[in-house]
Amino acid sequence: MSDPTEAIRRGLQQEINAVEGSRESLEAQHGQVWDTQEMQADFEVQGFMAPFIGVRRKSDGSQGSMAFQHAPRFYFNFKED
Repeated sequence: MSDPTEAIRRGLQQEINAVEGSRESLEAQHGQVWDTQEMQADFEVQGFMAPFIGVRRKSDGSQGSMAFQHAPRFYFNFKED
């Protein structure tokens, strides 16, 4: 099956992971940042296509997406659908 977003996502993934982003630098750029445990406490994972993850916020059931970097693993830039 062909994924028309694959090349774009791979480029974004390389860009995000090219420089190790500290939590502080990600917070300055994107606002709230979650590590894996924090993300799992606040969200239910619906699916992922790196560098994005689809989630449902547990507090109100809102669905959305966010980006993530691999190492250290941080999730950021939550956007409600």
